[in-house]
This record gives sequence, C-alpha cells and structure tokens, in this order.
Amino acid sequence: MALVLLFGGLIVGMAYYFTPGNRLVIGLSYAVAIFLLVTILQFFRHPTRRLNVQDGTILCPADGKVVIIEEAEEPEYVKGRRLQVSVFMSPVNVHVNRNPVTGTVKFFKYHPGKFLVAWHPKSSTLNERTTIVVETPDGQEVLMRQIAGALARRIVWYIGAGDAVKQGEEYGFIKFGSRVDLFLPLDTQIAVQVGDRVKGGVTTLGKLAAPKT
Repeated sequence: MALVLLFGGLIVGMAYYFTPGNRLVIGLSYAVAIFLLVTILQFFRHPTRRLNVQDGTILCPADGKVVIIEEAEEPEYVKGRRLQVSVFMSPVNVHVNRNPVTGTVKFFKYHPGKFLVAWHPKSSTLNERTTIVVETPDGQEVLMRQIAGALARRIVWYIGAGDAVKQGEEYGFIKFGSRVDLFLPLDTQIAVQVGDRVKGGVTTLGKLAAPKT
C-alpha cells in the first residue's frame, strides 16, 4: 500500500514539475493515481461473510470460476487418481483462501517455480505453488494446492503440518491472478459445474461420500 501511495504521489508530482499549469495532464495524473489506489484496495479487500459450514461437505476454497472438473493423476502425494476441481481467481476476485474441510494438516510442501498463466495446463506442476493435505476426522484426505499465476509473485499460507484446521477459516492468500486446485476422493459428489462462479467459504463444491466401514 505504501508503495502504491508513493508511486501515485510520484506521478502527480512529475505532472506538476514537468507540465506546470497544464490542467489536463495534472488531472490525468490524479486519475491514474486514484485508479491505482482503488485497484489495490479492491484486490486486498476482505469482506465479512456468513460461512456455509456443514459436516461432510466441501466448501469452495476461493472466489472465482470453476475451470476444471475431471479425474486426474496426482503425482506428488496421492500418486494415484483423484477427482480434480480447480477454481481460477482473476485479479478482480477476493483472493483469501479458506479451508474446504475440517481436519488436521497431514502434509505441507512449498514449491518455488515459474509464473505461467494460472489456466495453463502445466501451471499446476511448474508454477510456484503449495501442496496441503487435510485429513478429516473420519480419515478422508483432501489435497488443496495454491498455484501462482503470471502476475502473482507471492503465495501466503498460515498453516503447516500437524495443525488443526476448521472448515471455512482462512489458510492463505495469493496475490493477483491465480488458481486453487482440490484433489478429492473419486466417490465425491460434485455440486458445481465448469463455468460456475463460486465464492470462498460460501459455495458448496460437493459432498464427501460416507467412509466405508
């Protein structure tokens, strides 16, 4: 925020210095400075929400658009087939990430990497990312992956291996355009479709099948 204010002030100052008395240029400099400030403020906004917490359900971890629902190989932790659900966050979305389920963090790993556009097929394996596995109280595992995009240059997370987490609570943040992938048990009942607009902590992505006894 301080950098944005400094940059905006620099733009206005240069307009006054190089074009004194030119109302058009000075007015445009103020418009650019205000635009930058509003853009940053809306990106880092953190609206209060009534969370849709329900046992057995999977809450959406982020605001955005569902771009992938398919069976896929998860090579890092599961090393097998899982149901992948991916949510793309554009720069205009709220970028707070929320826990999809309640449980214990069983696995965490951060990967430095590239900054391909978040919808690129290889972004989930080549981009900067985190892999987090949460085990629910009944023993089911949900893998969530924060993926940086072309503009995102920092992934933030607040949890680590061994931590207890609650459904709907914040676990991280990704700056600018980015993506969150979930890898779910194959028998998960999905409640959304590709193209749906979703909200973190509000939209129910699906329901975990009852554990086998």
